Amino acid sequence: MKRDESGLWPALHVLFLLRNIRTDGKKVFSGSRRMTAIPAIPPTLPSPPSKTPTKTLTPPLSSLIPNLQFSTKNRIRWDIRSFGSPQEWTVDCVTGGDPIHIILKPPPFSIPMASNAALGSSAKNGKKVCLFYCAEMKDLAERVAAESDAIELRSITWRTFEDGFPNLFISNAHGIRGQHVAFLASFSSPGVIFEQLSVIYALPKLFVSSFTLVLPFFPTGTSERMEEEGDIATAFTLARILSNVPISGGGPTSLVIFDIHALQERFYFGDNVLPCFESGIPLLKNRLQQLPDSDNISIAFPDDGAWKRFHKQLQHFPTIVCAKVREGDQRIVRIKEGDPRGRHVVIVDDLVQSGGTLIECQKVLAKHGAARVSAYVTHGIFPNRSWERFEHDNGGGPENGLTYFWMTDSCPKTVKEVKNRLPFEVLSLASSIAASLQI
Repeated sequence: MKRDESGLWPALHVLFLLRNIRTDGKKVFSGSRRMTAIPAIPPTLPSPPSKTPTKTLTPPLSSLIPNLQFSTKNRIRWDIRSFGSPQEWTVDCVTGGDPIHIILKPPPFSIPMASNAALGSSAKNGKKVCLFYCAEMKDLAERVAAESDAIELRSITWRTFEDGFPNLFISNAHGIRGQHVAFLASFSSPGVIFEQLSVIYALPKLFVSSFTLVLPFFPTGTSERMEEEGDIATAFTLARILSNVPISGGGPTSLVIFDIHALQERFYFGDNVLPCFESGIPLLKNRLQQLPDSDNISIAFPDDGAWKRFHKQLQHFPTIVCAKVREGDQRIVRIKEGDPRGRHVVIVDDLVQSGGTLIECQKVLAKHGAARVSAYVTHGIFPNRSWERFEHDNGGGPENGLTYFWMTDSCPKTVKEVKNRLPFEVLSLASSIAASLQI
């Protein structure tokens, strides 16, 4: 059935009811026969009044759809009064053979302009969302709520029993019945995953209208493949766990992730979850437009993987692609293509751990004449305080350090450590998350 803006809902009502409607003691068609819905082209002029004799269905069917009438020639009509003025839809059943064809004829006029305005106003205000969050994500959750009046923060009591296992409590659980609910998670370490999974599995079962899990950083993304027998792809394991989150009243859980490490990981998730893959690159592009040398920016990718992941979003910038080559026991970064001379070069990748590759890229770009070198990653992981390796250029040349190092607040522990320390600057995902909650 072709979707029609004004007629999808009425058409679904008809198709559902036709299986049991009888006229003059005969079924229109039996449950064993097939039917095909054929949408008709809306007429340009109103159809003349029908002279076909009709008889009104008796309750309960007539009470389900107001003004439903059925004719002896297998034609159904009803008026839609929910938009302020009647609209007549006609359904013709061609019953001469098998399969039976159901022809849906929309009304000659569209929804009134006043109704369109009301729909637009509703879309503008957005759906109301109750946003829960883990303790690490409190600051980001508050920024997300500040982005929209439609997002309301809700609290969870995070406690532990004497043996160390979680003792959790969802405040005002009855108050979220029938509401759109979301949870902002951070799997920053294995120790915090279990208690958050307990909450994630509990929320959809509280009779909520829909459930969205926002996990900005998918932490096992770098462990997505097996190189020899015995390796365990923990990314696949976590994806399977998240794919079994209970279904809410609105259907499968929506899972929002930013810049997942390996694009193929989207196929790790099962059908019980709807992965929504977002990116932090729009935040970077907005920030680059604010720079005084915004017309002199080149983008450098540290390897082919980063190029494949991001080049389409950054294709309007001159591009430099680097590659790691092995010389003896050392791995050296070289420029594979592109020219950094005289340019402000921004190295772009999805995440950083030790930072060794980024530093080597900085050195080779400076050696080949870059005027300034900056870096961007969506996820600043920096285990063991590895962020301390990055220096600020202090207005000097790129061989001294980075002019900027941008990252998002997907890893809240890192954000607290690098706050107010050059060259680091945090680009918040708050607006992007707020927008994703309205999908």
